Amino acid sequence: MRGRVAVVTGGGRGIGRAVAERLGREGARVAVVYRSNDAAAEETAGLVEAAGGEVELFRGDVASAEDVRGIFKQILETFGGVDILVNNAGITRDNLLLRMKDSEFDEVINTNLRGTYYCTRAALRPMIRARYGRIINISSVVGLMGNAGQANYAASKAGIIGFTKSVARELAERGITANAVTPGYIETDITGELPESVQQQILAQIPVGRFGRPEEVAEVVAFLARESAGYITGQTIGVDGGMVMQ
Repeated sequence: MRGRVAVVTGGGRGIGRAVAERLGREGARVAVVYRSNDAAAEETAGLVEAAGGEVELFRGDVASAEDVRGIFKQILETFGGVDILVNNAGITRDNLLLRMKDSEFDEVINTNLRGTYYCTRAALRPMIRARYGRIINISSVVGLMGNAGQANYAASKAGIIGFTKSVARELAERGITANAVTPGYIETDITGELPESVQQQILAQIPVGRFGRPEEVAEVVAFLARESAGYITGQTIGVDGGMVMQ
């Protein structure tokens, strides 16, 4: 994918950082979109450059239609196009449903699902003009199986899967693919904060007996982003150690 322009949202840390670095190693020109943590974004940029990739940082909130329009305007001015879009930005606001505030539900839906919609819509015009595009949406194993205390998160991630399939059907004839990746429990800042007892309960549900690594998700994303993956679209690919077998 040398010379291809790849946009990675939520690229400041975790899975997004690993994806940005992996695509940079493949020769992509990477636009890292992040919301607030300048230091983390700069660290990501350093890793992409060290991997041999070209990288630029773009700050904004994917939950804001205005921010997304501005971000993609800057990306097009900087790189001249968009070939690959990785919708990775996401948040959690966990709570039991009876206690969940409207704001907790709305914030998760707005960032995770609406943000995916805004960014995909913004990337489509340059992709359609080029008759080429790779859209990879990061969903979650929770969107397939549900999880107590995460009704908002599960709804947003399940919505991404349905959204991905619809986009895939609309754009297949234009040389644009759309696929979803459903990570399971991955070693990130979030899983690292879980109590040991909770971690053990989760591990008992994972056939391979361990948490995944961000780099393992990035490998799947890189595969789907390649030109050679053009016959794969509308699919949901799990990276979850066997938690959900379809």
